[in-house]
Amino acid sequence: MSKHMDTLLKGRDDKLSSISKAINSAETPVKEKHARRIILGTHREKGAYTFWSYALGFPLAGNSILSWKFCHVLHKVLRDGHRNVLQDCMRHHSSLVEVGQVWGNLHDKYGQLVYIYSKLLCTKLEFHVKHADIPPNLEVTDEVLERTAGTDINNVFQLTVEVFDYMDTELRLAETVIRQLNTSIAISTLTSGQCRLSPLIQVIQDSSHLYHFTVKLLFKLHACLPADTLQGHRERFHDQFHSLKTFFNKARDMMYFKRLIQIPKLPDSPPNFLHAASLAKHVKPVVVMANEEEPEQQDDDDDDPEPLIEVSEVSTPILQAQPQQLDIFDQTFGPANGGFDERDLQIESLKRDLELLRAELERVRAEAQRYITQLKSQINSLEAELEEQRAQKQHALVENEQLRMELEATRRRNAEHEGLQTTFIEADKKAQATEQRYNKLKEKHTELVASHAELLRKSADTVRMLSATQQTQEEVERTKHQLSFEIDRIKQDSDMKLEEQKFEVEKLRRDLEEKMAEAMRIKATLQSSEMTSEHMNSSMTALQAEKERLMRSVSEKEAELSSLRQAAQVQQSSLQQERERSSRELGDLQGKLQEKSSQEEQLKQKLLEEQFALLQGTITEAENIIQDAVDKLDDPLHIRCTSSPDYLISRAEATLGSIDKVKKGHAGYLSNMGDAGALLRALTQFSHLTADTIVNGSATAHMAPTDHADRLTENCRGCATESLQYLKELKSKTTLPRADPAAIRIIIQKILNLGQELRPKGMDVRQDELGDLVDKEMAATSAAIEEAVRRIDEMMNQARKDTSGVKLEVNERILFSCTDLMKAIRMLIIASTDLQKEIVEGGRGAASIKEFYARNSRWTEGLISAAKAVGWGATEMVESADKVVLHTGKYEELIVCSHEIAASTAQLVAASKVKAERGSKRLTVLQQASRQVNEMAANVVASTRTGQENLEEKETMDFSGLSLIKLRKEEMESQVKVLELESQLGNERLRLGELRKKHYDLAGVPSEPVSEGNGETSSLAHPMSMSPKPSKPTLMKKPMLAQKPNILPKNPFK
Repeated sequence: MSKHMDTLLKGRDDKLSSISKAINSAETPVKEKHARRIILGTHREKGAYTFWSYALGFPLAGNSILSWKFCHVLHKVLRDGHRNVLQDCMRHHSSLVEVGQVWGNLHDKYGQLVYIYSKLLCTKLEFHVKHADIPPNLEVTDEVLERTAGTDINNVFQLTVEVFDYMDTELRLAETVIRQLNTSIAISTLTSGQCRLSPLIQVIQDSSHLYHFTVKLLFKLHACLPADTLQGHRERFHDQFHSLKTFFNKARDMMYFKRLIQIPKLPDSPPNFLHAASLAKHVKPVVVMANEEEPEQQDDDDDDPEPLIEVSEVSTPILQAQPQQLDIFDQTFGPANGGFDERDLQIESLKRDLELLRAELERVRAEAQRYITQLKSQINSLEAELEEQRAQKQHALVENEQLRMELEATRRRNAEHEGLQTTFIEADKKAQATEQRYNKLKEKHTELVASHAELLRKSADTVRMLSATQQTQEEVERTKHQLSFEIDRIKQDSDMKLEEQKFEVEKLRRDLEEKMAEAMRIKATLQSSEMTSEHMNSSMTALQAEKERLMRSVSEKEAELSSLRQAAQVQQSSLQQERERSSRELGDLQGKLQEKSSQEEQLKQKLLEEQFALLQGTITEAENIIQDAVDKLDDPLHIRCTSSPDYLISRAEATLGSIDKVKKGHAGYLSNMGDAGALLRALTQFSHLTADTIVNGSATAHMAPTDHADRLTENCRGCATESLQYLKELKSKTTLPRADPAAIRIIIQKILNLGQELRPKGMDVRQDELGDLVDKEMAATSAAIEEAVRRIDEMMNQARKDTSGVKLEVNERILFSCTDLMKAIRMLIIASTDLQKEIVEGGRGAASIKEFYARNSRWTEGLISAAKAVGWGATEMVESADKVVLHTGKYEELIVCSHEIAASTAQLVAASKVKAERGSKRLTVLQQASRQVNEMAANVVASTRTGQENLEEKETMDFSGLSLIKLRKEEMESQVKVLELESQLGNERLRLGELRKKHYDLAGVPSEPVSEGNGETSSLAHPMSMSPKPSKPTLMKKPMLAQKPNILPKNPFK
């Protein structure tokens, strides 16, 4: 059982998940499908606990590309993951800061990027934790931004400064990535360039929202503060605006972004914050992601880069598709009830029914609330219409009153008109009477004139009678005097009467004229009154009709209002009925809910009992495992088993760790009796590790001195006794709360101390014991690599000073590729050293390191030879690169050095792989480092050949001036040169074959496989498949070396 569980745990550790595929040391961009699976995982588990549990195991401080891709995946998880991811990531804030500080102190290009990226992620975490209303993807409305800023201008000012700092970190990362791409002359279509460019997609998404936030906040600040106070803010915004616009323009021109994201265009000039109307012209930049799905691959191993050379004749096994991980307990004891539990199904079905009922209840509540809202809106609309009708009625009453007042005024005017008409008639009568009196006076005047004429005639007759008769002169005189007196009196009377008549006539004429004028005025007034009366009559008719129409409208509105009231009453009654029905349904649902709650409580109680029963079963199985280990101590067959103190120490340390997990699971189970999963897993691991410690302690005691053996055996038995006692306490409900594994910890610690005492002195590798040959060669190789990197940096600086143009570009490309190759070799040496230590510690047993190397001398010589070859190849490559940069060497020398380094690293990998376990993680790391070296060597070859092609000047072949005979002669001379060169090439190949044969003889490589002391066959007998056969000295086939990577040919029609 123990062996089976060890195999399962080992298989579990070897399985790769989406996290390990997304975060690796390959210089390729993170695949979208892997990131998407990680994000979906955070939504399934409602957090990032699993992600961080895997991420903390990555060697982030040892590989800059791995750290870079980790930051990229973390950025994606923060933006698109579950909302609880932010709090989970904040718990590891210090780890993120430490990773950034480590890479910030190193002179590595990816290291500098990791340093800046970690600062960006820390700033992002701190900002969103402080402002919880703004999610990490920054997708919020303007209302949320206004609510976050608040009304206090100090808070708005502080928020603006924080957004400025946030934007600075985003722009700094983008500028650094683009500057490195320009320096290394990388292309966005290559994987190395895409690895750097892929995180800029998230930077573009963040910066577009931050730009919009900054504009909104600055306009709000300018509305409340004077312009001079915000001068620094405006200058900082202008700098960020121009940097962001430059970044967007450069990214828009890159082919990599064109198929993934649509980058918005910023305006030509920044907004004018001094003019408030400019806010209306501001358009929020929107980033659109392309819906481009990556092709799914059936085999996940396709993600790894293909090796460029074949390092061994031994074919590696084909990796099979990894099965889905199973639970440790289910793998050990098998699934309960044949794979499912009927009660679990009932619980799940009841939970689903409960959720459906809750959803139905919420839907009914929402529908009832919607009905209530609709009816309230209808009632409000009806009340509004009623108020409007009342207002119209009041308005009609006011108009009716006004019309009534106008009618009364019209009636008064008609009465006045009748009075004027009567006055006119009386005046007309007076005028007629005056005219009659005037006619009478005129007749009387005519009579007086006639009588005056008659008197004048009588006077003439008297004068004639006086002249005729003078007899009675005295009488005539007296008569004359009398007549004269009478005439005078009559004249006076007539004159007086005439004057009176004239005065009276004039008076009557003036009266007549006045009466005529008054009559004309009265007549005009009468005519105007008649016209006004006619108009008023027509107005009265129209008003009367309007009044009748308004009365009819008022009656109609009152009828409609009554119908609406009736409809409202009907609606209210139906609403009341609906409320009553909803309340009844709500009561029924609440009753069902209470019933379901009681059922759920019963099920919870059953679940607690089942969990405790499951715990008892697990404890019983654990007791059996530990008892089986105790029984092996007295088994005669076990006496022949031996173990090393190192393995015992590792098992004891693992057991101590499992005791902590058991204690933690015990506390968790006491706090929540319904979940015993953690305690079950911890107990399973504890039982196996304790049994393993007991068995290996007994096996170690078989090779130990008598005193140590007795003490070790006694402690193993004591460990078993205490473990069984502790499990017995956990098995009972009464003793479960006070169970304590402290006694077990003490005994395990004693076993650990005994293991430390039994460790051979030669195992403790101190500084004064690092003098063996293998470690010296590894250290010398590492020093050679460091020296090579330093010299390449010096050559790079010197080349930049001495050359320019195409030559500088070629030299930089070659030296950059050489630097990358040296870094890959350094990582290979580190991986080889780690694997070597693992091999030595796992295979030497109780022997010392020197004894192990002495027992495996052939393998040791292979390691020494491979390390020397790698160091020598690195030194030669630096010399060749120096000559090429100074134009004193040949490009072929650099290519050959690249091939030689690839072959040497292949020899080192083969030597390390001989004694490594098949499933060793460090072997996998070494193989990945070997592939990286092969790829970098191929890049050196490609860069060298490209530079050679760019610098070589091809002569133009012009044969137009040659005759037929001269052309034939030139052709024959060319054939002679070709034959001579072919002969020289054959001789050189023969010489190369003899040199290699002599090299193998001097290196001591036998012609047959040599069996080592441990019974394994060393693969160093044939480190490479390019040694010549004795029967065929001519090597017509070149050895398998690092080849130029497959690069798509340029389109000639582009």
